[in-house]
Amino acid sequence: METPKHIVSASACVLNDKNEILLVKSPKRGWEMPGGQVEEGESIKNAAIRETKEESGIDIEIEKYCGMYQNVSRCICNALFLGKVIGGELTTSLESLEVGFFPINQALDMVTWHTFRNRIEYCLNDHLHPFFVEC
Repeated sequence: METPKHIVSASACVLNDKNEILLVKSPKRGWEMPGGQVEEGESIKNAAIRETKEESGIDIEIEKYCGMYQNVSRCICNALFLGKVIGGELTTSLESLEVGFFPINQALDMVTWHTFRNRIEYCLNDHLHPFFVEC
């Protein structure tokens, strides 16, 4: 039997005290929530925290698990969390050309990939939690 080759990733929908959302601008995908692949031996929740710090410079605390998106054809499962800012300073990285906090409506307009926008909308809608979406 062949070893499964699934990718598990984690993303955080991070809001500041002004109810603005944190976005990072990826060189490949444009504006999106911070997130990335879970490393071996790492919890999914800690991956969301680490990826947010690496991509944006912001330290977060996870407040809630929101749900899961599964890209069936690409074998990717993405866990999504709500997080709040607990420290750090906005900083770019090799994975983020720009970073910032934006009003939610403006942020949604900035996110050009439909599935990424949809993930933010789901994370911000408590009535949908927990969700599971296959795409």
